[in-house]
Amino acid sequence: RAVGSGINDFEIIDQEGIGHVQHNPQAGWVEHDADEIWLNLVSATRALLLRNRQITIFSHVSITNQRETIVVFDRKSSRPLRNAIVWQCVRAAEICSELKSMGHGEHVQQKTGLRLDTYFSAPKLKWLVCHEPAIAQQLKSGAAVIGTIDTYLIHRLTGGNTFATDQTNASRTLLFNINSMQWDQSLCDLFDVPMSALPDIRNSSARFGDTTIDGLLANAIPIVGVMGDSQAALFAQGCHQPGDVKVTIGTGSSILLNIGNRPLPAQDGAVTTVAWCNANANTNTNNNFDSMPTYCYEGNITCSAATITWLRDRLALINSPSETGDIAESISDNGGVYLVPAFAGLGAPYWQPAARAAIVGMNSSSGREQIVRAGLESIAYQIRDVLDMLKGQAGIELHNIRADGGATINSFLMQFIADISGLKVDVAANPACSAIGAMLMGCIGMSLRKQSDISGLSTGATYQPKMSADQVSANYAGWKQAVNSVIHSTNQSISQSPR
Repeated sequence: RAVGSGINDFEIIDQEGIGHVQHNPQAGWVEHDADEIWLNLVSATRALLLRNRQITIFSHVSITNQRETIVVFDRKSSRPLRNAIVWQCVRAAEICSELKSMGHGEHVQQKTGLRLDTYFSAPKLKWLVCHEPAIAQQLKSGAAVIGTIDTYLIHRLTGGNTFATDQTNASRTLLFNINSMQWDQSLCDLFDVPMSALPDIRNSSARFGDTTIDGLLANAIPIVGVMGDSQAALFAQGCHQPGDVKVTIGTGSSILLNIGNRPLPAQDGAVTTVAWCNANANTNTNNNFDSMPTYCYEGNITCSAATITWLRDRLALINSPSETGDIAESISDNGGVYLVPAFAGLGAPYWQPAARAAIVGMNSSSGREQIVRAGLESIAYQIRDVLDMLKGQAGIELHNIRADGGATINSFLMQFIADISGLKVDVAANPACSAIGAMLMGCIGMSLRKQSDISGLSTGATYQPKMSADQVSANYAGWKQAVNSVIHSTNQSISQSPR
């Protein structure tokens, strides 16, 4: 709810979250039930409306989502035809390796800014076409369509009237040309994806149809403000100038560095992606902006808070993530223990999809405290890895990190990130930056705000580096050694596997 005209003049009235089940049909495979996600959205909205019956006027609905997860659903009914394949899933690793060996890696990166990697959507789709003939036939006939989670939800919210996505989500599929800002026929051919099955592409602040949210609202309101979660957080944090960097720490972590209006090629594990298009134009139509898009370098970490979930759900070392900070601080150091959370491979800067997780450096004195601390520290080490990569790519020095995401409430983790990176960490006062960013983009599309109003969210806490340079060097060297041992073990396993 707006309570003034400025960026921070908003009041969060209420919020509701409902978790959904993560399915692992095989090792390294990750799926979600898209129908469950839809039903949870409706249930969460119903709960909010019931608790806030005094509110009867709504401006618009905005959507932010995890980006690379892909859904195949029926064009007429909007019902998913199978479980969504999640961004963490590595089932398409062999497809990526084969395409790289055929020399397609450079071609794909030049057009998309991304690496030819199973992290992104298109290899998962090629896997589906190869292994599920019924899905392949429905896509070919036009009965089935493809979308990231935003596209799927918009289709359901509008009763099938809108089949569209925005550039931030499209740019994460390996099917979108970031130079022409359109779907690319040669990429669709490479991944066996019918272009006719792909959604329209609109600006994040365009209108994506109208919805009553499955009849919960008496009057339909527009869907305006659709952004991938990482770009939405970058936008909300006010990282609008080249050199601005933010870290979103969620299930995984996404680190974005604004590089301006040119899609500069990335190397050494970084990728180039669309941050947003200029949001100052009138966007109450479906037309694209005439102005140049803003681009960013990105480094993705596959497992951040997911590691803490694993400590709770699989090892039963903690009852709640909130315990981890106190447990970590109960010991003076990690005792030489490092947790390399390659549960679904290693992302940037290593890009080792076949790597598997390991706890390294344990001895007879190692126990619960060391493992929990190592799990938290692994988040900071991975962030340092990616920051070093991005600043090397951009050729600039970083002075601070703007951080958001649920894990930012953990003061031990935030201080350790500041220490191991050597940078000041400014934590957003509200960790839900992705949702706020999409909402703000919607406000721009509804002409309720201008982009010039958005200079960044209030800072809730600031962490300055405190650890000595020698200690930082020793800790980080131990991490690199642990990662190298995992990669070496992976390469040995591959070389020794039967042909």
